[in-house]
Amino acid sequence: MSTHPIAIIGAGLAGAATAWQLARRGHDVVVLERSTPANDLGSSHGSARILRYTYPDPFYTDLMVEARRGWDELEDLRGERLITPTGSLDYGATRDPAALAAVLAGAGVPHELLTAAEASARWAGIAFDGPVLWHEDAGVIDAEESVKAMVGLAVAAGAELRQDWAAARVLAQAGDYLVESEAGDTVVASQVVVAAGGWLPALLAGLGLPREALDAFPRIEVRQEQALHFPYRDPGAAWPTFINKRADIQVYGLPGGRDAAFRGQKVAEYNGGRVIGSALEHDRIVDPARRERLVSYVAEALPGLVPEPYAETTCLFTNAPADDFIIDRVGGVTILSPCSGHGAKFAPLLGELTARLVTGADSGVSRFRPLAAMAGA
Repeated sequence: MSTHPIAIIGAGLAGAATAWQLARRGHDVVVLERSTPANDLGSSHGSARILRYTYPDPFYTDLMVEARRGWDELEDLRGERLITPTGSLDYGATRDPAALAAVLAGAGVPHELLTAAEASARWAGIAFDGPVLWHEDAGVIDAEESVKAMVGLAVAAGAELRQDWAAARVLAQAGDYLVESEAGDTVVASQVVVAAGGWLPALLAGLGLPREALDAFPRIEVRQEQALHFPYRDPGAAWPTFINKRADIQVYGLPGGRDAAFRGQKVAEYNGGRVIGSALEHDRIVDPARRERLVSYVAEALPGLVPEPYAETTCLFTNAPADDFIIDRVGGVTILSPCSGHGAKFAPLLGELTARLVTGADSGVSRFRPLAAMAGA
């Protein structure tokens, strides 16, 4: 048994960012990771996650402007690029590019609102049938290297990383908390941060939270999503990231980087996977019907891609109601649960907000505090 003032469960993007922010402030931190940081069983693996500023809610666009400063600092400290600039396109009947453009204008984010013809002239590999929003500051996050960078900075600042340490439960013990692993190992901490991603639903009942807090906790939905990699017809063409929302399907795509052997576009249906109880039920099997649905979409809507996937994968999306994040504290247990669909891009800032909450400075973001009334329980 060992004692640390702060234990962090999970070393994905959220947990790694929190460890970095706490350790750099001089706090004694131990990170408990069930496998290895950025492993392919979680939501923070691979080299391709979208960084974008487009949200219908100005709150999140403003948050992204702030989060980008954290990414810039992380890249400076790492000494290499973690975000590849690509720009991004938003289009489709239910995406409302004009409304998104108004939000970007309010935040001072450079952008262009184009006609379908203007967009087609620039990106011949994509079929457009209405207005298109382009913002050049978007890009692709290398999630794996970002996690490694933040964990490395945390360890360099004195944090301890324990790998292959699968947390099973948290028990209140004489004013502290006993964190027990599935193997029976234990860590004692005065505070615990739970950044378990898709494993949170399976852990929640074992965190020692009062019944009132558990009853108030928002419903967490975990989906087993799948992404396919399609080869470029023109290997020299520059592809942006994109989000296309139509009445019949919602699809996103991005240059696949290492995930796609640098020769294709990663394409996935947003919230198109099956709902599972938690990451424990992730079977990593690509659903044939959903694969065919995405192949049909590519054949129709992305003429610049060969509609024959050469690679495929499954991943986890963890969603809270209204796609809001959860950063809240009950006693000495803090739960950090960013939505996988857009949480990656905010990681450095979410780590900072969580560190402020853990250390008593508060996160200052009441929107992320669904259990605030239970904080004193």
